[in-house]
Amino acid sequence: MAAAVALVVSVLALSAMAKAGSPIVQYIFGDSLTEVGNNNYLASLAKANYPWYGIDYPSGITGRFTNGRTIGDILSEKLGVPSPPAYLSLSQNDDAILQGVNYASGGSGILNQTGVYFVQCLSFHQQIDYFEATKNAIKGKIGEQAAEKLVNNAIFYIGVGSNDFVNNFLQPFMPDAQQYDSDTFIDYLMSTLDGQLTRLHSLGARKIVYNGLGPMGCIPSQRVRTSTGECLESVNSLALKFNSALKAKTKELNSRLPDADFTVADIYSIVLDLIMNPATYGFKYANTSCCNVDGTLGGLCLPNTRLCSSRHDYVFWDAYHPSDAANVVIAEKLFNDPDLQIGARANGYSAPPSPKPQRKYRKAPPRMP
Repeated sequence: MAAAVALVVSVLALSAMAKAGSPIVQYIFGDSLTEVGNNNYLASLAKANYPWYGIDYPSGITGRFTNGRTIGDILSEKLGVPSPPAYLSLSQNDDAILQGVNYASGGSGILNQTGVYFVQCLSFHQQIDYFEATKNAIKGKIGEQAAEKLVNNAIFYIGVGSNDFVNNFLQPFMPDAQQYDSDTFIDYLMSTLDGQLTRLHSLGARKIVYNGLGPMGCIPSQRVRTSTGECLESVNSLALKFNSALKAKTKELNSRLPDADFTVADIYSIVLDLIMNPATYGFKYANTSCCNVDGTLGGLCLPNTRLCSSRHDYVFWDAYHPSDAANVVIAEKLFNDPDLQIGARANGYSAPPSPKPQRKYRKAPPRMP
């Protein structure tokens, strides 16, 4: 009886808040560019829960792969809502799931086999599995009809695919590198994505912003592979081919799936301009990272590495990830992109503001030394 009364109260509150205007709900999927701490709870080699990561983040070390905020954090700030917490930090019955969840995991890819040498990470497929569990938990809280409406009006950010190249196809010892050429590998990725995005749609996702790939050949870990330290244009070409195929795929899905509003963010142009014209945005260095890492051996910012003196001068934090300052520039351009209309997409019906839910965090394993 008590459970029934609680359900009725939740649904009535949901209806009232829908009329009054309610907070924005975001579900975030991706890799280390958007992770906020899921890998802290995994037996993964891809972790950022140690110095110097988080040195400029308000609460310090969280598992974010940068010195401060991710692009997702900054977009949340611009939308006026908290950045969604890591899925693995929450209990299934946590009220926070009504306001958004971050499933992103460093090392992950579209393909389950991507990132296998990190031992453990959440592939895009696994992240969708966890979203399905989240939706079922939401149904238990507010009922099936209200849960469907909440999810239909939520905004879904997806940023996954770079690891499928950098840590899979471009690694000669990986089976996919031996089995496919670039065209057939991208076809494989698109076929897999078709099933994944169709599944998300069947679970209620309607508004999806998919971040295309950036100029991967210009990140420090790829530059060190050339004798001159210049961008690897062959790798950039792969990103452009992927992005072109992704745009065609989302167009096809929009025409095939009822009420689908899937769009692709042009990260490539934004980041390439930032790298080629750093001074325009107030940066001094775009060809190396603030954290003095060996891009040929992992490329992460370990506690014994040396930091630059002025972190805001660098586009890159480590061999793979942008700095907080660069993420601000990227997020600003994404937010103001008239083709994306992030603010308009996000300001649909969403969850009622819970009375400051008490999050029940799982205990994280000890930080790496």
